[in-house]
Amino acid sequence: MAWISLILAGLFEMFGVVMINKLHKDRSWQTLALLIAGFGASFIFLAYSMKTLPMGTAYAIWTGIGASGGAILGMIFFGEARDWKRLVFIGMVLGAAVGLKLVS
Repeated sequence: MAWISLILAGLFEMFGVVMINKLHKDRSWQTLALLIAGFGASFIFLAYSMKTLPMGTAYAIWTGIGASGGAILGMIFFGEARDWKRLVFIGMVLGAAVGLKLVS
């Protein structure tokens, strides 16, 4: 259950990042409420997963999902660059998170 919670935390982190971008374009209270709810849910699920998982592993995977997911969503929905070098580094972030899981 801790791993499912951690993955949910990362997905809510990605949602919060998208809402930050949307808030820059659409300054509405609904967008702000969704931003706060997204990051709030992310922290709640992260805290729950850290009851079982080691802090370093949980935090690294959470940030890896958030950072790489945010970059991928930026490419898909906001027209950000899809340069091969960028994709290689996203792969490295994800590979490092998997590596941490394997050694812990």
